[in-house]
Parts: sequence; structure tokens; C-alpha cells
Amino acid sequence: MNASEIMKQIEDGQMKESVSEFHVGDTVKVYGKIVEGTRERIQVFEGIVLKRQGSSNRETFTVRKLSNGVGVEKTWPLHSPNVEKVEVVRRGKVRRAKLNYLRGRVGKRAKVKELVK
Repeated sequence: MNASEIMKQIEDGQMKESVSEFHVGDTVKVYGKIVEGTRERIQVFEGIVLKRQGSSNRETFTVRKLSNGVGVEKTWPLHSPNVEKVEVVRRGKVRRAKLNYLRGRVGKRAKVKELVK
């Protein structure tokens, strides 16, 4: 058994069984675990998914929201035990994989059209 096979086994053990289906451009609520001393609580971070990158257990996604007029971005590992769940609020209609252009926009210009099926 070579090193790459051993790494694959370790990575497969760290992956979550079920991951909610979401795409770039979707507005999501990320329920993240926050540990403060001995106490543990869930904090919700709601925003637009700017990008998804990586694969397997290394996959991450970046969520951006406006907080008091200031843009806040947070990158979450998809298979992290600190991510309780990802809930899709609304689907976005986008034509590219990474929405970096939203960083320079504020207000109505920073919105993504909703996907209507």
C-alpha cells in the first residue's frame, strides 16, 4: 500500500456523509459552531456564495455578506465538523464559477438574479 492510497483512506474517513446541494450565486445560511471557553453555540452567517474550490475533503466555499455597510467574507471548509449545516435561502442565476466582481459592488449592483424554474 503506497502513500497516496493511505492518504485517500484518511481523507475518506473525514468526509461528511451528506452535504447539502448548493452552487455559486446561491444565498445560503451557514450554521457554524463557535466555541467560547467551555461553552459551544451555533452562529448563523447568511450571504452569497462567491466561490467553491478544491475537491474531496479539502473543498471550501466562500460566503460574502454586507454587515453595517462593510463587506465581510468567510471561507468555510465544506466537510468541517464546525459547519453544522448549509441551508439554501434562494437560488442565484449566474454564468460563471467565481463571482469576484461582486467585491467591488455595493447596494443593488451587488445583487444576483434569482433562478426561477
